[in-house]
Amino acid sequence: MPPLKIRALEVTDKAHWRSLHADAGYVARLQLIDDNILHFWFETDRPVLADYMDTPLIEQVLEECGITEMPRHMIWNLENLTGFSFQFKLNVADVLFNSSYNFIFNGQPVIVLVCFYNISEATRTLAETFAAIVSDSIRVVIAESLEEAIETIRNFKSGILPEDETVQEDAEQLEYNARKQSFLEAAARISLFGMLETGISLPPSVNRYYPFFKALDMLRSDFLEKERWQQEKLKEKESEFAQQKKEFDERLNHTFIRMNAQGELHKKSSDNYEKELSSLKSRVASQETELTRVSTAIAEKTGALRDLLDQIHALQIDTTLKRKLTDSCLSLIETETIEKRLNIELTESDSRFLSKLQKKHPSLNQRELRISLLVKLNYDTRDIAHSLGVSTRGMESVRYRIHKKLGLGKHQSIKTYLSDLSIMF
Repeated sequence: MPPLKIRALEVTDKAHWRSLHADAGYVARLQLIDDNILHFWFETDRPVLADYMDTPLIEQVLEECGITEMPRHMIWNLENLTGFSFQFKLNVADVLFNSSYNFIFNGQPVIVLVCFYNISEATRTLAETFAAIVSDSIRVVIAESLEEAIETIRNFKSGILPEDETVQEDAEQLEYNARKQSFLEAAARISLFGMLETGISLPPSVNRYYPFFKALDMLRSDFLEKERWQQEKLKEKESEFAQQKKEFDERLNHTFIRMNAQGELHKKSSDNYEKELSSLKSRVASQETELTRVSTAIAEKTGALRDLLDQIHALQIDTTLKRKLTDSCLSLIETETIEKRLNIELTESDSRFLSKLQKKHPSLNQRELRISLLVKLNYDTRDIAHSLGVSTRGMESVRYRIHKKLGLGKHQSIKTYLSDLSIMF
């Protein structure tokens, strides 16, 4: 850590003027020397890479010391640094060029002189680069130690410029220094500020430094071309994305329309089903009334036949004739009983089955539909024939016509088909 007193200058060093960079492995420290010199250093026990600059810490120190609008100098201790991240370089450029840190005060920039010391070969190029790109109103100096940096600032305050201390250089060295500064300035414009449109001033082609500047200019051109290519690709991607979004919106809209249409169809189907169900219930009620009437009539006819049978038994007539009359009455009673049973067992489920069967096979007439239901309910062919008043042979003909209208194969059973159809409903 730098000493708290430097050659009789007052040093202000507060414990909270620090910032921990845990991932990078160092602590950034800041102190105020005299009344307008900001001194930075990196507190670490090993070589580190500076990851970013603590500009909020700078603002805090300036506000606490009340020197926000006063001219000031900056000293950087680069000891133990192996290099700087790109973010750190941008932060330093921001401090040197951003008006929020370097605004004009009394016609002069607030930051007057920047001094780097304890630099290594890894950090020297960055220091020289900043020296090349800062405005003429700000001076950047490289010193060997903190004492030399303080002495440089003292001389500067006394009116002795850093250049006045240098010895006169020969023409070759002067050209080298000028070309170096120009090269570093051009590289900084490309790297830190992205100034790719600005061309690089090339020395004559016979000049020994020409290949370096030409290579740098080619690099700038390549970056510029790559940037334009990326912008074109970005526009293509944006156009492609816009087209995809448009197609997606259209598909989404069509989906909504289809869903609404399906909803309407479902509503209509539901309404039609309700109407059909209501109609079936009405028909069932009507048939129940008719069945009640038929059942009553059949009961009355059966009672009359039984009375007639009793009277026949009481007659004193030929035994053969009596048996013949008795058998006829018993046959009529049996027929009426079967008819009653067939008519009163029609349920709401049976009515729904008949309606579906009629829709699937509209060629079936009412008689054939009724017979199909009785077959499905497993009634005997003889009973069905008796209820219809036809012979068993006549009933076989009716079943054949039904078999044909149902479209069944030769070996397919009507009852099996109707039972399977009922399960589907």
